[in-house]
Amino acid sequence: MSVGGGGGQSGAGARFLLRLYVAGQTPKSLSAFANLRRICETYLAGRYELEVIDLLERPQLARGDEIVAVPTLVRRLPEPITKVIGDLSDTGRVLVGLQLNPATTSGRAR
Repeated sequence: MSVGGGGGQSGAGARFLLRLYVAGQTPKSLSAFANLRRICETYLAGRYELEVIDLLERPQLARGDEIVAVPTLVRRLPEPITKVIGDLSDTGRVLVGLQLNPATTSGRAR
């Protein structure tokens, strides 16, 4: 499932291609998705594309991004590829994992 963060590139900055690997509709997976959407809308509004991959439905996709735990967020673009494991509830940790500096993003820093 792909979730867009806006049509074209808007504002300054790179476009982010994110993949969230989950295993079914568990509370932790649902929490990770909700937390990630909130973070993306706050800090990457209009500059991201999010693909959610359920490894129960497509387990073969785990190998490509070397997924060993779920939920795992993979930032495919801009390079370098980075990963954040867990429910993504710690916004600061997610921003560091995505190599985002809240002070320089076009979103609403808190």
